Amino acid sequence: MTDPDKTSRDDLLEAIRKRDARRTQWAEQGERPLWKNLSMIGALGWLIVGATLLGIIAGRWLDHRFGTGVTFSGALTFGGACLGFYMAWQRMNSE
Repeated sequence: MTDPDKTSRDDLLEAIRKRDARRTQWAEQGERPLWKNLSMIGALGWLIVGATLLGIIAGRWLDHRFGTGVTFSGALTFGGACLGFYMAWQRMNSE
């Protein structure tokens, strides 16, 4: 059986190691330039907007094809937005 206190300590030590690594990297390389931050914001926005638009287009096409009103449009718009936010979250955490 796993000791929950040991797992918590391991997670805390890992978080401390990551923070120290980020601090060391920042001290060596300095802060990221403004243009790089702005380009990241733009890329994240397009990830969200692109996935949402694809959901809207696919939903409208399916609604037109099957005559279902806005059933597919609503569901795929929501699904596309969720996918876009998930991809943006993954991209933010990778950088």
